[in-house]
Amino acid sequence: MAMKTAEKPLKKKAISEEQEDGSKPFTVGGIKEFLGEVQGEYKKIAWPDKKVTMGSTMVVIVLVFIIAMYLGAVDLIIGKIVTGILK
Repeated sequence: MAMKTAEKPLKKKAISEEQEDGSKPFTVGGIKEFLGEVQGEYKKIAWPDKKVTMGSTMVVIVLVFIIAMYLGAVDLIIGKIVTGILK
């Protein structure tokens, strides 16, 4: 026979209290703090210059073209094989 355990009622935290990890819940002050931290992190980003970006873009375009040609050729060959088998 299973014993029933006494259930404790859940305590609700007040909205103004900080959470266990130290962050503030959804308050105007908490949102402002979050946006300030996001802005600070955004300033730390090291963006690549135009030359690096253009070079990387060209590599991606060339690789996409090569892979498309390869997959097209494989599709054509497999299509011919299947057509030959079905005839």
